Amino acid sequence: MKISNSIEAESLVYLVDASIYIFQAHFSPYVDCKNEDGEDLSGLYGFTQFLIQLIRRVKPRFIAIAHDESLFSGFRHQLSADYKSNRELPDKNLGMQLTGCFEVCSPLGLSAFSSRMYEADDIIGTLASTVRSENSNVAVHILSKDKDLAQLLKNKTDCLWDYSANKRRYLDDITTEYGVSPEQFADYLGLVGDPVDCISGVPGVGAVKAKLLLKEFGSLEGVYKNLDRIPKLSMRGSSTLTNTLVENRESAFLSRTLATIQCSVDDNEETFSTVSLNMLNLKEIDRSAFALFLDDYRFCNSEKHKLIEMVSDLSTQVV
Repeated sequence: MKISNSIEAESLVYLVDASIYIFQAHFSPYVDCKNEDGEDLSGLYGFTQFLIQLIRRVKPRFIAIAHDESLFSGFRHQLSADYKSNRELPDKNLGMQLTGCFEVCSPLGLSAFSSRMYEADDIIGTLASTVRSENSNVAVHILSKDKDLAQLLKNKTDCLWDYSANKRRYLDDITTEYGVSPEQFADYLGLVGDPVDCISGVPGVGAVKAKLLLKEFGSLEGVYKNLDRIPKLSMRGSSTLTNTLVENRESAFLSRTLATIQCSVDDNEETFSTVSLNMLNLKEIDRSAFALFLDDYRFCNSEKHKLIEMVSDLSTQVV
């Protein structure tokens, strides 16, 4: 599907899942950058390049960058001690780079948001909901590899864009790929779980069974309201599946809660919850502030000059 230029100019909003692109650069063998003290800056350097290239490529009118700051402190960890228990806190160097990745957004004219309670997914979900409430014709393009964000696609013009692979998946693509609609995606994860985030789901219910159950009953509530009908379904293991679902009911609904993206955060202490569409306007690049930022993080001359040159070339395009 192609979006017309008129839609792009007036009603297209880009929402970026920052962590994906920060860690992609940090662990890439092709990105190597150290500061004047020999400390690694690969994540910050690669992410800054990504942002500049993104601005040049799409020339966005509305854009926001969502950062993760809630590792082990978010509300989901209060619900489940196992949630993302396979992750580690960033070391001092990476922590410094993550701070820089947030700070660099301002001189580049980009609105950036983070939270200790909510994840980047929730920031993106709430922003998407907000801009849709202001303009029902808005198209939301979410830059991420994270499949969980598929549940935020609401309209035919919305897409989940894996920027590095240049792969866009629209609403119908999600249904084709996973066999469930975006609005059923949290129910689907409630059943199958998500080992990446240590979400257990229901043991023994894989993708095939989950798709059949949701096709037949529509939602997790629908599945549990029709337990007596499950043994009659033509699926392998249907005779014992009812008992499995009964025994793991609490896990199924907790897993869905953990997988559900919050789209209506209402908290004045969270800056992303009080944003309007016009506040996501791409602002003019502040080249002086950008140069000071590079000095503060002690970039070596070669990388500093390259980034300044990239911004210099770009600034003539951005109003």
